[in-house]
Amino acid sequence: MRPHTVAAFALVVVTLAGCAESPAPPVPFRPVPADRIVAAGFTQPGDGLVLVDVRRERSANVIVRFRAAPVYVDGERVADLMNGEHLVLYLKPGEHRIGVSTQFDPVVEIRFVVDARRVNRASVGFDADDRVAIRRVAR
Repeated sequence: MRPHTVAAFALVVVTLAGCAESPAPPVPFRPVPADRIVAAGFTQPGDGLVLVDVRRERSANVIVRFRAAPVYVDGERVADLMNGEHLVLYLKPGEHRIGVSTQFDPVVEIRFVVDARRVNRASVGFDADDRVAIRRVAR
Protein backbone atom coordinates (compact mmCIF):
# COMPACT_ATOMS: atom_id res chain seq x y z
CA MET A 1 0.00 0.00 0.00
CA ARG A 2 1.05 3.54 -0.60
CA PRO A 3 1.87 5.69 2.45
CA HIS A 4 -0.99 8.13 1.84
CA THR A 5 -3.45 5.19 1.52
CA VAL A 6 -2.29 3.79 4.87
CA ALA A 7 -2.59 7.22 6.49
CA ALA A 8 -6.11 7.71 5.09
CA PHE A 9 -7.16 4.25 6.31
CA ALA A 10 -5.78 4.99 9.79
CA LEU A 11 -7.69 8.28 9.87
CA VAL A 12 -10.95 6.51 8.98
CA VAL A 13 -10.42 3.87 11.70
CA VAL A 14 -9.69 6.52 14.36
CA THR A 15 -12.71 8.58 13.30
CA LEU A 16 -15.06 5.58 13.42
CA ALA A 17 -13.69 4.48 16.79
CA GLY A 18 -14.54 7.92 18.15
CA CYS A 19 -18.15 7.42 17.00
CA ALA A 20 -18.53 4.08 18.75
CA GLU A 21 -21.53 3.88 21.03
CA SER A 22 -20.60 4.06 24.69
CA PRO A 23 -22.35 1.64 27.04
CA ALA A 24 -25.35 2.89 28.96
CA PRO A 25 -24.67 3.69 32.60
CA PRO A 26 -25.85 1.03 35.04
CA VAL A 27 -29.27 1.60 36.56
CA PRO A 28 -29.45 1.35 40.36
CA PHE A 29 -31.42 -1.49 41.89
CA ARG A 30 -34.84 -0.49 43.27
CA PRO A 31 -35.74 -1.44 46.85
CA VAL A 32 -38.51 -4.00 47.33
CA PRO A 33 -41.74 -2.12 48.15
CA ALA A 34 -42.92 -2.55 51.75
CA ASP A 35 -46.14 -4.28 50.67
CA ARG A 36 -44.12 -7.24 49.32
CA ILE A 37 -42.11 -7.75 52.53
CA VAL A 38 -43.67 -10.64 54.43
CA ALA A 39 -41.26 -10.94 57.38
CA ALA A 40 -40.24 -7.37 58.25
CA GLY A 41 -38.09 -8.53 61.20
CA PHE A 42 -35.33 -9.49 58.76
CA THR A 43 -35.32 -6.00 57.22
CA GLN A 44 -34.84 -3.97 60.42
CA PRO A 45 -31.33 -2.92 61.53
CA GLY A 46 -30.28 -3.75 65.07
CA ASP A 47 -27.34 -4.12 67.41
CA GLY A 48 -25.00 -6.88 66.32
CA LEU A 49 -26.78 -7.41 62.99
CA VAL A 50 -24.96 -7.30 59.66
CA LEU A 51 -26.32 -5.94 56.38
CA VAL A 52 -26.86 -8.50 53.61
CA ASP A 53 -27.90 -7.25 50.16
CA VAL A 54 -29.85 -9.68 47.94
CA ARG A 55 -30.13 -8.41 44.36
CA ARG A 56 -32.29 -9.65 41.52
CA GLU A 57 -30.30 -9.16 38.35
CA ARG A 58 -32.13 -7.47 35.49
CA SER A 59 -33.22 -9.66 32.62
CA ALA A 60 -34.60 -8.74 29.22
CA ASN A 61 -35.89 -12.32 28.92
CA VAL A 62 -39.68 -11.98 28.82
CA ILE A 63 -40.11 -15.54 30.11
CA VAL A 64 -38.54 -14.69 33.49
CA ARG A 65 -38.74 -10.89 33.66
CA PHE A 66 -42.18 -10.72 35.30
CA ARG A 67 -41.82 -13.73 37.62
CA ALA A 68 -41.72 -13.00 41.32
CA ALA A 69 -38.80 -14.64 43.12
CA PRO A 70 -39.65 -15.19 46.80
CA VAL A 71 -36.58 -14.89 49.07
CA TYR A 72 -36.18 -17.15 52.11
CA VAL A 73 -33.86 -16.83 55.11
CA ASP A 74 -33.35 -19.99 57.15
CA GLY A 75 -36.54 -21.42 55.65
CA GLU A 76 -38.76 -18.40 56.35
CA ARG A 77 -40.20 -16.42 53.43
CA VAL A 78 -39.12 -12.77 53.70
CA ALA A 79 -40.16 -10.99 50.49
CA ASP A 80 -40.81 -11.30 46.76
CA LEU A 81 -38.10 -9.89 44.48
CA MET A 82 -38.95 -8.62 41.00
CA ASN A 83 -36.65 -7.81 38.08
CA GLY A 84 -34.04 -5.17 39.07
CA GLU A 85 -34.91 -5.01 42.77
CA HIS A 86 -32.84 -5.59 45.88
CA LEU A 87 -33.67 -6.59 49.43
CA VAL A 88 -31.62 -5.39 52.39
CA LEU A 89 -31.55 -7.94 55.20
CA TYR A 90 -30.05 -7.60 58.67
CA LEU A 91 -28.78 -10.92 60.00
CA LYS A 92 -26.73 -12.15 62.92
CA PRO A 93 -23.15 -13.04 62.05
CA GLY A 94 -22.69 -16.70 61.27
CA GLU A 95 -24.09 -19.27 58.89
CA HIS A 96 -27.53 -18.84 57.31
CA ARG A 97 -29.45 -20.38 54.43
CA ILE A 98 -30.63 -17.90 51.82
CA GLY A 99 -32.96 -19.29 49.20
CA VAL A 100 -35.14 -18.29 46.26
CA SER A 101 -37.87 -19.89 44.20
CA THR A 102 -40.56 -19.05 41.66
CA GLN A 103 -44.01 -20.45 41.02
CA PHE A 104 -42.26 -22.90 38.63
CA ASP A 105 -39.13 -23.70 40.67
CA PRO A 106 -38.52 -25.37 44.02
CA VAL A 107 -36.59 -23.41 46.64
CA VAL A 108 -32.88 -23.24 45.80
CA GLU A 109 -30.70 -22.44 48.82
CA ILE A 110 -27.10 -21.51 49.39
CA ARG A 111 -25.10 -21.63 52.61
CA PHE A 112 -24.32 -17.98 53.36
CA VAL A 113 -21.82 -17.04 56.05
CA VAL A 114 -22.56 -13.51 57.29
CA ASP A 115 -19.42 -11.69 58.38
CA ALA A 116 -19.15 -8.00 59.34
CA ARG A 117 -15.60 -7.87 57.90
CA ARG A 118 -16.65 -8.57 54.31
CA VAL A 119 -19.23 -7.58 51.71
CA ASN A 120 -22.37 -9.67 52.17
CA ARG A 121 -24.15 -9.74 48.83
CA ALA A 122 -26.12 -12.38 46.95
CA SER A 123 -27.23 -12.31 43.34
CA VAL A 124 -30.48 -13.86 42.07
CA GLY A 125 -30.77 -14.67 38.39
CA PHE A 126 -31.94 -17.26 35.92
CA ASP A 127 -29.94 -19.89 34.08
CA ALA A 128 -30.10 -20.87 30.40
CA ASP A 129 -33.12 -23.11 31.15
CA ASP A 130 -34.99 -20.20 32.81
CA ARG A 131 -34.56 -21.74 36.28
CA VAL A 132 -33.94 -19.47 39.25
CA ALA A 133 -30.49 -19.49 40.82
CA ILE A 134 -28.70 -17.69 43.64
CA ARG A 135 -25.01 -17.16 44.32
CA ARG A 136 -22.80 -15.16 46.63
CA VAL A 137 -20.92 -12.31 44.94
CA ALA A 138 -17.88 -10.41 46.13
CA ARG A 139 -18.98 -6.97 44.94
